[in-house]
Amino acid sequence: MSNQHYQELIHKVTMYLDNELSETEERELLKDIQSNPSYLKVLSQEKSFREFIKSKLHRRKPSPALIKSIKEKINIAQA
Repeated sequence: MSNQHYQELIHKVTMYLDNELSETEERELLKDIQSNPSYLKVLSQEKSFREFIKSKLHRRKPSPALIKSIKEKINIAQA
């Protein structure tokens, strides 16, 4: 698989996982994945990577002061 083809596949897989493909594009990608084990490997690796990141990422809750500050700025901008 050429580097350009690989980059295109990664782009499609990323869009698929982000639910950004049209139904037609999604069907085509899934068809390609079913017919090519290396494509399935790319999809599996990307899914695993995303799951790993989600499991290691701990989002902090914003402080009440930050929330209040943002709300005040929104109210000022709307006025």
